[in-house]
Amino acid sequence: MPVHVQPEEFSMVFFDAHEIRALTEELAQEIGLPAELSITVDVDETTPLGRSVVQSVDPVVIHLESGALEDAKRPRQLDPVGAADVLGRLLLAVRDRLDPAFGDAPPDDDLPLPHSVAWQVYSVGRLSRLGHRTNRQRRLYQFRNRHGFTDTADAAFDRLWAAEGLTWAELVQISDEARSALPA
Repeated sequence: MPVHVQPEEFSMVFFDAHEIRALTEELAQEIGLPAELSITVDVDETTPLGRSVVQSVDPVVIHLESGALEDAKRPRQLDPVGAADVLGRLLLAVRDRLDPAFGDAPPDDDLPLPHSVAWQVYSVGRLSRLGHRTNRQRRLYQFRNRHGFTDTADAAFDRLWAAEGLTWAELVQISDEARSALPA
């Protein structure tokens, strides 16, 4: 599986392109992406912010601001656990987008925030079941902020976290049902 990391050498952060490449290759294999799939991981090291998106699926281009991979306790250093969380979540979204059964989700920049958060919960739940360390409480709080602090939202979160094989329509339905319990 060809994985390309841009830049090949970092000058503003102390990241190693080879380490990012190896982690991405390992995750892509675990997730079940096709072996012939070419993946580019484009890291913007000029900002400490943490935005991360799937920019393209054909070819696969993942764009990250360096803060998305950075260790919160050691500025400008790569956090392998956090990087696996971010890259794994995005690679699972790529797998979903490549699966015709999943359906046609909008591009990342066009996703309504509640649906984006629901998809992140669904992805990170699957990543957790693959044996990666994730922060369930962080995802629950993020989900509640977009879907409400209600029993309905918590039940929706649990469904997404434990789910396998959801379609985009099912994911949207779960998210929308959770939001429907919010007071007017």
